[in-house]
Amino acid sequence: MKAVVFDMDGVLFDTERVCMESWVAVAKRRGMEGMREVFPLCIGRNNTDDERIIREHYGEDFAYEDFRREASEEFWKMIKEQGLPRKKGVVECLEFFKADGWKIGLASSTKRASVLSHLENGGIAQYFTFVIGGEEIKHSKPEPEIYLKACEGLGVKPEETYAIEDSYNGIKAAYRAGMKPIMVPDMLPPTDEMREMSQAIFEDLLQVRDYFQKQ
Repeated sequence: MKAVVFDMDGVLFDTERVCMESWVAVAKRRGMEGMREVFPLCIGRNNTDDERIIREHYGEDFAYEDFRREASEEFWKMIKEQGLPRKKGVVECLEFFKADGWKIGLASSTKRASVLSHLENGGIAQYFTFVIGGEEIKHSKPEPEIYLKACEGLGVKPEETYAIEDSYNGIKAAYRAGMKPIMVPDMLPPTDEMREMSQAIFEDLLQVRDYFQKQ
């Protein structure tokens, strides 16, 4: 059975940039310096890891929950004003996989409720037969847990399943799960390590579709 599991933020939607701008805006209001450097460390991780990273940089007594609540409000304000930005080639790529009989899953470090909301608002929820969010696992990317559970939910073997990712942590997670990672870089450029772990690297999802059309 042909199967593919997508990450969401930075792969299907250009939400990582919006998220970063919301964090930076809140940090600026609070007089916190260096958020543009700290935020990339959180890409691909769940809320538990984000909290640990933020407190490593801003102190153990940092009011993390207050910060995230304010940043979330800022994020949704930006989404309401700007719309939910879908990445290039999303529908074309998903249509190909669906028409070709692939099982399609989604494994995101974002909370499940937000994932489902994004998929519905973005008009692509119907393509996915299994979805797992960041709070449904104990160990976030780069650990392989979320991808192993996604494969289990789809009823497929990891070694026979592709993972479409944009982040270093996501590629590492898929690789450690024994999957076939495909990198579509977003905010983080590919490194030599990413090239070694990835089956292929493409600029956008249209190139991903074209690649699989030729297989």
